[in-house]
Amino acid sequence: MAPAVVVPEALRRRYLGIRGGRSWLAELPELVDASLAAFGLVADPPGAAPWHGHGALVLPVRFPDGTPAVLKCPFPHPEAATETAALALWEGKAAVRLLDRDAAGTCLVLERLDPDRTLLTVEMADAVRIWGSLVRRLSLPESDSPHWAAIPSLAAHAEQLSDELPAEWDALGRPFERWLLEAALQVCQTRGAVGRRSARDVLVHADLHFANILARPGIPGDYAAIDPQAVFGEAEYAVAPMLWNRLQDLDPSAPEEALLARLDGLCTAAGLDRSAALDWSILREVTNALDYVRDGRHGDAQRSVWVASALTGRRHPGIPPVEELPAA
Repeated sequence: MAPAVVVPEALRRRYLGIRGGRSWLAELPELVDASLAAFGLVADPPGAAPWHGHGALVLPVRFPDGTPAVLKCPFPHPEAATETAALALWEGKAAVRLLDRDAAGTCLVLERLDPDRTLLTVEMADAVRIWGSLVRRLSLPESDSPHWAAIPSLAAHAEQLSDELPAEWDALGRPFERWLLEAALQVCQTRGAVGRRSARDVLVHADLHFANILARPGIPGDYAAIDPQAVFGEAEYAVAPMLWNRLQDLDPSAPEEALLARLDGLCTAAGLDRSAALDWSILREVTNALDYVRDGRHGDAQRSVWVASALTGRRHPGIPPVEELPAA
C-alpha cells in the first residue's frame, strides 16, 4: 500500500544536508502511517498533500466523528522539545489546542486553524494589536504543573551566551563591528542576572512572529499561536521576531525610526517594558547574525546586523539598505 504522504520537496531539500535530516525524511512516511493508525485519524481529504513549515510536516486529518485536526510531525531538535509542554500549559488559551500526542512526542494532534489566514497580510496596526493580546494571555506565571520541567530558563541562556558569543565572533572572523558585539554582551550581563531574580518571569513563546499566528475558523477576530519555542523568563523576549519580519513594511525614508516605532507599538499593545524588549531584541539579533554567518547565509546575517544596529541607534557600515535585505 502506498504511504499516506509524500514528503514535500521543499522540506526534503531543507533537511537533506542537516545531521539526522536524511534519516528523519526517510522515516516520515512510515511515521505518518503509524500515527494515523494509532490516533484513529484519516487524511482529510484522502490523499491530501501535506503542509509544512520550516521544521515540521503537517497533515490535515479528521477524527472518526468528523472533527477536523492536523497531525504534526516535527523534526526533532531542542526547540521542538518544548512544544508539547508549552501547549499543555496554555490549554488552548491563545495557542493552538493540543488534542493528543504519542508517548515519545514525535507526533502531535492539534486543532485545525486556518493556514491561509495569518498576520502576514493583516494591516500592521491590527497585527500589532492582535499580537499584543496574545502575548498578554500567553504570559503564564510558573505553577506546580510538571510540564514546567521541560521549559528552559532564559536567564541561564543569556549567561551561557555571555561566554559563547565572543569566542564565536572571533572564530567567525569578526563578521561585524565590536561595538555591536559589546551591546549584546551588555544585555547578557544585565538581563540575565536580573532575570534570575525577577518576579516578572513567565512562559514565553519565543518565536511569535506574523506567520506563527493563525485565525481560528468560524470565529471572527480569534487568532491563536502555533509552533512555540518556549522559555521561562521576561515576556519582552517575545518581541524580536516581530521586528525582524515584515521589514518591507517599514518607511523606506526612515526605516530605523520606523523600526523603533514598531517596537514602541508592540510594547504598548502587550504591556511590556520597552527597555527590556529593546535589550532582548539586540541580543537575539546579534546571536542570529552569528548563526547565519556560521551557516553561510550572509544575506540573512546582514539583515540581523541591520536590525540589531538600528535598535542601538547606530548604523553599521557595509550593510545594504533595508529594502535590499532578504525577507525573514
